[in-house]
Amino acid sequence: MSDAWLIVLAVSGGTIVIKAAGPVLLGGRPLPDRVHRVVAMLAPALLAALVATAALGNGQQLVLDARVIGVGAAALAILLRAPILVVVIVAAAAAAVARLAGAG
Repeated sequence: MSDAWLIVLAVSGGTIVIKAAGPVLLGGRPLPDRVHRVVAMLAPALLAALVATAALGNGQQLVLDARVIGVGAAALAILLRAPILVVVIVAAAAAAVARLAGAG
C-alpha cells in the first residue's frame, strides 16, 4: 500500500473518530451554551477566511486587484440588504469594470 493511501486511511479514520466523539461524549444531551455559540460562529468565520484568501491571495503573495473591489461592492450590497443574486451580479460587475479600468 502506498503512502498516499495510508494518509487517506488515517485521515478518514480520524474524521470518523472526531464525528463519533460528539454523540458518544454528549449522549443525547444538548450542547452547552458556550460551545453552541462557538459552533454557530465557525461557518461564518470559515466562509470569511475563504473569501479573504480567494480575494487577496495569489499563491504565497498578497494581491490587491479587481477582486478586492468586487468583494467590497458585494459587502456594500449585503449591507443594503440586496438579494443574494443581486449581490453576486454587483460584485461581478464591479470587478469587471475595475479590470476594464486597469485595476488588474
